[in-house]
Amino acid sequence: MEQRQKVYETERIDGVASEKAVLVRVILPGQTAGDDPLDEITGLAETAGARVVSGLTQRRETPDVTAYLGKGKIEELKSVVEHHDADVVLFDNDLAPSQTRNLERAVGVKVLDRTELILDIFASNAKTYEARLAVELAQLEYSLPRLKRLWTHLSRIKAGIGMRGPGEKQLEVDRRLVEKRIHELRDDLHGIERRKERLVASRSDRLTVSLVGYTNAGKSTLMNGLTGAGVLAANKLFATLDTRTRRWMLPSWGPVLLSDTVGFIRDLPHGLIASFKATLEEARQADLLLHVADAANPAVLDQISAVYEVLRELGIEEKDTLLVLNKVDRLADRGALTPVMQRYPNAIPISARTREGFERLHAATSDALSRSFADLDVETSVANGRMLAYLAAHGEILGRTYADDRVIVHVRLPQRHLGPLHEKGTTFGPHRGDARVIPTEAEPPTVIEDVA
Repeated sequence: MEQRQKVYETERIDGVASEKAVLVRVILPGQTAGDDPLDEITGLAETAGARVVSGLTQRRETPDVTAYLGKGKIEELKSVVEHHDADVVLFDNDLAPSQTRNLERAVGVKVLDRTELILDIFASNAKTYEARLAVELAQLEYSLPRLKRLWTHLSRIKAGIGMRGPGEKQLEVDRRLVEKRIHELRDDLHGIERRKERLVASRSDRLTVSLVGYTNAGKSTLMNGLTGAGVLAANKLFATLDTRTRRWMLPSWGPVLLSDTVGFIRDLPHGLIASFKATLEEARQADLLLHVADAANPAVLDQISAVYEVLRELGIEEKDTLLVLNKVDRLADRGALTPVMQRYPNAIPISARTREGFERLHAATSDALSRSFADLDVETSVANGRMLAYLAAHGEILGRTYADDRVIVHVRLPQRHLGPLHEKGTTFGPHRGDARVIPTEAEPPTVIEDVA
């Protein structure tokens, strides 16, 4: 059984009330550890405002049922906590309520698992009403089976084993209050989801591109670089929790809507995915996803896989997606990209900070969007208001050419709106054959009947 202890010489404090934290990670079979197994939990801890003083890792075939760690490792952890006078132990694993209680009794300080730490970060970064509701719901659903742990202080006034007497009554009262609040939050979020779905659906006449990716991959920086949006772009995990949508003038294409979304992470709590359904609606309904990955991160392949796993949970893994390898300017050796490019040969290396690779990104995005669109020249009468209104409502008018009482409209139209132009028997305007699609060399003339 491999054991490893890492002592952090540099302590970074994000605030005056920073707690000293000891990090723990149990590496189970099938999990990759990388060069620094505690790298991600260190980033999470520092984002939460903790001051990391030490860390322990251990490889196990299976977690210990009672305390996740074995007795020997618990003694070592207790010694490290006492030596550094630590305030909290942060696990890079998900613990059962009983395991958390047993660990806290053993080491004498509070113990938080990975999910609780991520929820705390989300709570501190939630700024909008929608995000705060989503975080509160996830926190309450997480804490409900752990309420008994929160009432251990009642042991002084209760009799018998467990939570009998006043403690038992108070626990049941709290449980009912929490369940009632969960029900209220779900109703509120369901209403927000419906409004969000209507909002996104109202943009069906506009092309939408959504940025997705691992947390801190540089999505907000890329959005700023593409749109000049000026959104917050911080070098910390989960800096963005709320969807932002901006107008992107895509060269050689035209205006599209670009959305920035909450970042994903390995083992993202299922409760958070469910709670943030409304926030992720932009990604669900987007015409194209730009999957942004941090090319300078040694664990980039694992992070890419983690994002695809979350996309599968959202049911949008089959949506048209471009993989964008960001932060290539931070690579001392571009050869480090080789393993990623071998696995994902169509990936696009860029730097959102220096704008390197933007031309290729623009071209690839335009090509991807073109697969669902058609550029047409439609000739019709200038008096055919229904046809002209149909083209303007469902497509993007790129130009018009007039000759006497006729007009040729150059339009980019989604494939889904081509049907009415070709369906036999559909009536477009007052006269049959009043409009036609001007054919290319490869296709015969098509007579168009006016839009009803």
